Formats: sequence, C-alpha cells, structure tokens
Amino acid sequence: MNTIKSHTAWNKGKLIGQKPPLKINEIWAIRIRLELSKQLRNLALFNLAIDSKLRGSDLTKLKVSDISHGNMISNRAIILQQKTKRPVQFEITEQTRQSISSWIDEAKLKADDFLFKSRFKSSEHISTREYARIVKKWVSEIGLDPTKYGTHSLRRTKAALIYRRTKNLRVIQLLLGHAKLESTVRYLGIEIEDALEVAEQKEI
Repeated sequence: MNTIKSHTAWNKGKLIGQKPPLKINEIWAIRIRLELSKQLRNLALFNLAIDSKLRGSDLTKLKVSDISHGNMISNRAIILQQKTKRPVQFEITEQTRQSISSWIDEAKLKADDFLFKSRFKSSEHISTREYARIVKKWVSEIGLDPTKYGTHSLRRTKAALIYRRTKNLRVIQLLLGHAKLESTVRYLGIEIEDALEVAEQKEI
C-alpha cells in the first residue's frame, strides 16, 4: 500500500496579496516612537521610505550624494529604478530632510557613503531582508499585524494618500515610476470600474 505524504502549502497561515498602506495615525505612531527613542538611522529610513515611495531594493542602496548637494539635503531627488531602469522623481519634505541631516551628522557619513549602512560587516548597506525585518518591527510595536504589512506598505502609503485626495491616476503612475497605468491601478488596489469612472470624469 502506497503512503501518500502530505505537503504543507508554502502559503499556509500566511496572508497573500497586497500589503495595505499605513494610515496617518499609524505613520505618526511609528515616527514618534522613533523620535522618542532617538533611533536616528531608522527615523531617517522611515521618513525617506514614505516620501520616496521607492522599492526596498532602491531605498536600501541610496548614497548620500543621491539625495544631497554638498552639505544640503535636496528638496527633490531623481533615482534610476533598479527593476524598471526608469527614472523616478520624488519630493523630500522638510521633516525628512531634518531627520536625514541628523543621521548623516551622527554617523559622519560622506557623499560617497551608503545612506543606510548595514550593522553587519558582510554588507555595505542594509539588505532588503534586513529592511523588511525593520518594517515588521515598526508595525508590531504599534499593534499592527506584521503578517499584513511589509515594505510595500511604506511604498504605497503616500501614493494612496495622494490618490484619495486627487483621484489622479496619471500622477500616481509617475510618482511610483510605473510604465503602465494598469500597474498603478493594480498596485493601489483600485477596482477597474472605479478607475475607468475616474478616467472618464477627467476627460469631461
């Protein structure tokens, strides 16, 4: 008699799908915790992740020179995305510039240094895996389920807030650096019918 072995599905017990964006109160809950605990690197990382809307693979490899001119943090930056090879531009808000400046001063970073150096000798900058662990720790500390949130929650946050305010998919497409509008629709989790309705209203 043959014995049938049961295999546990790789996604058993895991929530599969889009990671939801953070809400305004959740953004501030994490930010205030990082400020009070004086985690300068992580505060700069969090703020820049929200502002830049970059994928983890691009965010973790940023150098000081990518977001600054001399000793000044830029108001805007343009980054060539690793995945799409397309440039994407983003604004760096004042509070983010301040947190980055504080981190650069504290760590004594130079223009050619990686902005978020790894604490492990095997890597020059934090890895996407390390970044993911940091994000899960942030959301856990404010009472959110870490299985529901991830690095794409931060990438999606500002885009989702801007979309709710403007309903302008083209703007969000540019901000996220998507080649196709359909990708933006899927990424934001917008129903196709809603997206078409918004597009039609813009054309009127």
